Amino acid sequence: MSPFHRSLRAAAAAALAAAPLTGSAALPALAAAAPLLHAPNQGSVSTPYFISHGHGHAAGATSTSTNWSGYAANGGTYSSVSTTFTQPAVDCSKGNGYSSFWVGLDGYSSNTVEQTGTEADCSGGVAVYSSWYEMYPKFPVNYSNPLRPGDSITESVSFSGGSFTLTLTNSTEGWSQTVTKKLTSAKRSSAEVIAEAPYSGGVLPLADFGKVSFSNSLVNGSTLSGFNPTGIDMVSSSGAPEATVSSLTGGSFSITWNSL
Repeated sequence: MSPFHRSLRAAAAAALAAAPLTGSAALPALAAAAPLLHAPNQGSVSTPYFISHGHGHAAGATSTSTNWSGYAANGGTYSSVSTTFTQPAVDCSKGNGYSSFWVGLDGYSSNTVEQTGTEADCSGGVAVYSSWYEMYPKFPVNYSNPLRPGDSITESVSFSGGSFTLTLTNSTEGWSQTVTKKLTSAKRSSAEVIAEAPYSGGVLPLADFGKVSFSNSLVNGSTLSGFNPTGIDMVSSSGAPEATVSSLTGGSFSITWNSL
């Protein structure tokens, strides 16, 4: 995911300003109007954030990241990615935490990201759910449509004719949002399905989302597994597991939360 993601909804931002983190990790001070930040895949826990992203990992390998968990197809040129999942609920009893669930092109081994996804955050003991799209390096855009735990979500990003089309559909609530954008610097060098811990002066604590299961994950119109994608486990800066990806079967896999 990109360094910029989406602004907190007003309720979450107000709670952020009012309530300190009660979990084990310290939360950076965030102004109510400030956006959360996200780094593209941070694949080496000893490397500073906002690194040069040209190194990557070999296709089919398993890697670790301090902000991503999921699968990334890389090593080619990609024109589309999509997935379906059930929006997870977050357990806010462990303290403040933040999580996002998205598909995108780029960001694994390049400096742009074209993505759309949902958010599940805990702020001041309150769970906040939202949805968004982003064309980094531009700022993200939130949708105002309702999003609740248990909703069936389908996300897709595609490229054709010089433009990206980003679609997020909530079939449970009965709405869909589609935008078409251009980003001439995009390399389309990766395609990914990801759960992420957002960034603001450092990677924020990962909200306890339990487990999220993705299905019908496609890249370039074909099943994700056919691209021998890299699996990514999320770990803390000290190497402690935070989210673990399962094996991939066709276009289906799950990510299990381990710790803040």
